[in-house]
Amino acid sequence: MQKIIKIIILLIFLFVIGVFYVSLTRNTNYSTLSLINKETPEFKFTYFDETNFYTRDDIKKNDFTLINFWASWCAPCKVEHPILMKLSKTKKLMILGINFKDKNVQAKSFLKELGNPYDLLAKDNYGKQSVIFGIYGIPESILINKDLIIIQKFVGPLSFEDYNIIMKIIE
Repeated sequence: MQKIIKIIILLIFLFVIGVFYVSLTRNTNYSTLSLINKETPEFKFTYFDETNFYTRDDIKKNDFTLINFWASWCAPCKVEHPILMKLSKTKKLMILGINFKDKNVQAKSFLKELGNPYDLLAKDNYGKQSVIFGIYGIPESILINKDLIIIQKFVGPLSFEDYNIIMKIIE
């Protein structure tokens, strides 16, 4: 009987060590690169004024759309805002702003203070719709072509280098 107990304990120990080893060697880096060159998933973002919803149909008519996920409480969003303002002057690009887990009063104040670069403005109060785009932190931006294919994803605040990449793609 003692021999069987020792074998069971050894098997449990080996199992725990095996699970531990697999967990340590597994790549846990979160990546949304698999979204690139794929069609935009179906989405339904509430208008900022809550009267209706934006869907894929609203961005089909544009050559390029940049979906930008932002919030007033997000310090890096303030850093990227001048880039968005500069991009908003580009006629070939429509910018859809998704206000992420924010309060309307603060979001309106943010846009009043810094300017509104968005052609379309929506919100995702609970972050449920943003998940389909792999959003796990903001700011994040996704560049989409008129065929609804995701061309590029930018994690973190847009930089002048990102601005140049976007301009090169849409020219």
